[in-house]
Amino acid sequence: MATMSLNKINKIYPNGVQAVFDFNIDIEDGEFIVFVGPSGCGKSTTLRMIAGLEEISSGTLKIDDQVINDMAPKDRDIAMVFQNYALYAHMTVYHNMAFSLTLRKEDSDVIHERVMWASGILGLTPYLNRRPKELSGGQRQRVALGRAIVRDPKVFLLDEPLSNLDAKLRGQMRKELKELHHRLGVTMIYVTHDQIEALTLADRIVVMKDGYVQQIATPEELYAKPNNLFVANFIGTPPMNFFDAKIDLDGYVIINALKVDISHTEIFKALKQKGYFGKEIVLGVRPENIRIAKPFKGATKQEFPTTIQLYELLGSDALVHFNIGKKNVISKINAREILHPGDEAVFSFDVEHLYYFDKETEVSIYD
Repeated sequence: MATMSLNKINKIYPNGVQAVFDFNIDIEDGEFIVFVGPSGCGKSTTLRMIAGLEEISSGTLKIDDQVINDMAPKDRDIAMVFQNYALYAHMTVYHNMAFSLTLRKEDSDVIHERVMWASGILGLTPYLNRRPKELSGGQRQRVALGRAIVRDPKVFLLDEPLSNLDAKLRGQMRKELKELHHRLGVTMIYVTHDQIEALTLADRIVVMKDGYVQQIATPEELYAKPNNLFVANFIGTPPMNFFDAKIDLDGYVIINALKVDISHTEIFKALKQKGYFGKEIVLGVRPENIRIAKPFKGATKQEFPTTIQLYELLGSDALVHFNIGKKNVISKINAREILHPGDEAVFSFDVEHLYYFDKETEVSIYD
């Protein structure tokens, strides 16, 4: 187990392209950190710099207060699990898991003890004499994890390890990874483009875009208080709805011809103090914070009529699509409220759970 510190880490390739800009984070002993973002955002590059597979252009990387910028990968006491498993096809599960210890010339009793311990944790004991081709995708991924566990490293690095699995297996493996982390108590850094994996696994999430860190926060903080438009849009399924809006002096958010009363909320005072009256902003509303009522009985001051465009059943929940002006809007409702395309309904916003962003900077106005 180990602490880790990344201080102003940059990666610039020989052709002048910069992949990572001033990456900063202090990781506590035993934390599960997830780097998340779209392809090309710099998350895997950062992981590879931690592993020693990419050179750090500038900045300082420490493990347990020791600077390791120039330390060889094999000396960093780090284990890495890749997307493609990278198992030896001609070896059994047992020998795949034992391979790194064999290279270290560990005592055979120690090797056996650690392989049996790891296989017991991962449920691989019945498969130790099989070869990779005789295993399912989930079992192969567990072997790759087992090969890392037996080394007893200070830090685990996992680079999109579940992306080759189907949806059901990914869900199962997420649960197993979380349980494994609780059991081992080891520091883990996990890279993914899947925000569901990030939200379910992480103690803290690092959201990246174009090489820059956008926000570092717990899953709960990230979902409830996104720093900017990118984070608000990236985190959450389905994504947040956004509207061009204005605030008037009477305490209304104006969207097209619609007026939403926020005069009684805390944000109203903050918007007034920051000079946002009459200024264009971006209003964000999560789908679960848009309420739909049926049958159509007319609209009150805070409710607006609409016509359902699409109804998507998800099981216990359903997504309802409708338009505000020319903009498609998504509401997430209980599936017991059955609606059909063409149905008339009314909708309203939960004004205590709206998000406000500066239109020019895209930064959250109020937190």
